[in-house]
Amino acid sequence: MINVAVVGIGNISGAHLAGILTFPERCRIVALCDIYPEKAQRAKEANKLDCAVFSDHEEMLASGLKIDVVHVCTPPYVHAEIAIHAMDAGCHVLVEKPMATCLAECDAMLEAEKRNHVILGCVAQNRFRDEILRLKKVTESGLAGKICCAHVNSCWWRGHCYYDLWWRGLWEKEGGGPTLNHAVHHIDMLNWIEGKMPVEVMAMLGNVMHDNSEVEDLSFALLRYPDGSLAEVTSSVVHHGELQGIELQCADARISVPWNLKAEVSRTNGFPQDGGNQQLMRKIEEFCREIPELEYTGHTGEIDDFYRAIETESRPLIDGRDGRNTVELITAIYKAGCLKQMVTLPIDKEDEYYRFEGILRHAVHFYKKEKAVENFSDTEITLGNNLKK
Repeated sequence: MINVAVVGIGNISGAHLAGILTFPERCRIVALCDIYPEKAQRAKEANKLDCAVFSDHEEMLASGLKIDVVHVCTPPYVHAEIAIHAMDAGCHVLVEKPMATCLAECDAMLEAEKRNHVILGCVAQNRFRDEILRLKKVTESGLAGKICCAHVNSCWWRGHCYYDLWWRGLWEKEGGGPTLNHAVHHIDMLNWIEGKMPVEVMAMLGNVMHDNSEVEDLSFALLRYPDGSLAEVTSSVVHHGELQGIELQCADARISVPWNLKAEVSRTNGFPQDGGNQQLMRKIEEFCREIPELEYTGHTGEIDDFYRAIETESRPLIDGRDGRNTVELITAIYKAGCLKQMVTLPIDKEDEYYRFEGILRHAVHFYKKEKAVENFSDTEITLGNNLKK
């Protein structure tokens, strides 16, 4: 039986609790921890848990309670600290996105994983969705040809008051805007599907709707890969309708989520023939029908995979290295946008943007945050139309 603790009982913790409780024969929740212990107590009562409640994660780790896994669901600026303390206490750690606020913190977390012989996983639950798995499998099959161009839309909408919450909209606490905290999902999926990192990044950042936030609420990024292929990433919390998706323009076909398939065939003058390549489209559709559906999806799917890695002493699908890759690409987007110049990857340890202090030093402060509330009375969260957060 895996003994589990959850640190940070905010909105996203509900998805973790539901996922954990899906597997009562494999695991049990033994502790909930939040700097507002009344939130942990409410979660304990709502889920009818028999567990301890703590207001400090260090106190929890030093309590003598047997804990095998710690889920870190706090704001990003304390992900690294809590994860490292937990791993140093001998616990496996599953940390919410983003893995950390900077590459230096990511590397410190990876070092803690190595020296303590534990497993570090990073949440990127959209890999555990049938439509994303289908995109990955079709790409791997080679049926659509090589990826020439990718269009990634991480388009969300958040009202002005979203940034009233005390830690949101501050570079020091949130680490950035939707580029870090929303598009992190899509950027992880892009890295996973591409199977490689870009080598050049250009970007533009803006805050066009939220004058109570220091950070961007909109960014556009252009990426170039080693083979010359390109990608564009839109990160936003200003898009009405919240239409999200990934479109891959491959050499032989277009494949995308939401699912859309098109394959052209050339006339002798280079223009597309009417109807396209029907034979290839049928072949791709047939291939897709053979892909088995996932037993568990979203957070539950990732929790299942992570616990299986612990049980079998193997690696989870999404480990700390994946989390680091996502943070590295996001860091490059911020560097390019703040400095208004092209950035090359990888980012080395001598780069100012390798450490959070350097990111804060160069961050563009669009507005000054004047208002803050400790907690919202409305705790319900809504999800985008296509790729759920």
